[in-house]
Amino acid sequence: MEKSYLITIFTPTYNRAYTLTRLYNSLLTQTYKDFEWLIIDDGSMDNTQQLIQSFIDENIITICYYKQENGGKYRAVNKGIKLAKGELFFIVDSDDYLADNAIERVLFHYENIKNNKEFAGVCGNKAYFSGKKVGGEVNYSVLDCNSFDFRYKHKIKGDMAEVFKTDILKQFPFPKIENEIFISESIVWNKIAEKYKLRYFNENIYFCEYLQYGLSAQSVKLRKNNSQGATLLYSEMLKYNIPYIQKIKAAINFWRFAPYAKKLSFSAKLKKIGFFMSAIALPVGWLMYLNDKRY
Repeated sequence: MEKSYLITIFTPTYNRAYTLTRLYNSLLTQTYKDFEWLIIDDGSMDNTQQLIQSFIDENIITICYYKQENGGKYRAVNKGIKLAKGELFFIVDSDDYLADNAIERVLFHYENIKNNKEFAGVCGNKAYFSGKKVGGEVNYSVLDCNSFDFRYKHKIKGDMAEVFKTDILKQFPFPKIENEIFISESIVWNKIAEKYKLRYFNENIYFCEYLQYGLSAQSVKLRKNNSQGATLLYSEMLKYNIPYIQKIKAAINFWRFAPYAKKLSFSAKLKKIGFFMSAIALPVGWLMYLNDKRY
């Protein structure tokens, strides 16, 4: 019988052999040991495969490695969710690492909500390598809410370390968009937020930096080059119960990147946003589009 785990640590990677050892070492020092490390190699051309094999040969932690043709992080995540043997699914990028007690603390907080169907999982803090929390410090110990309220009601900023129930993630796969390799994780996290809460706990469990050529650093370029995914994200935000000003911002960003989505006619784009919202957002979005082109 195939072994199951309480948690899968999932790492999508592409040409990050030079950072993976740091993450691996942080997994070796975890205070909770019974987890699987699932790695999807998204077509790396460096020595990632040989490096991971050397980790496997050490036989210290359970490692499952798969290599696929380059298709972008969201396709790797979709595959990882299908393959995961963990009850929980924790995405840890290849250039980041975990606090020694990260998995233990995740499972501690999960134990209190695991049987509550209102919750999709738990969420700790991401911090810079310096130890400073991404987005600034917060004053809660534990906070139960959906991610919309977390951002817009409680006004908490910065990337977070979400850990979701795997079965819930299976209900919300990332949409497959032909010839595009990037789409924001928010497109799925938002759908989950419509139905479920997270238990947020104020502990730094995940340490990260933003590499010069990482996804975060290339945000505008990625949305330009993957415009169908970007416009889908922003058009869907208009459907959610979020502050009206956030809907206006989403509509502006829609029109900022809409010119790159050449497969959609202008009338189709207008239909996605609506005439009234477009009348407000299109002029500003167009100016931002022109400014982006300058740079």
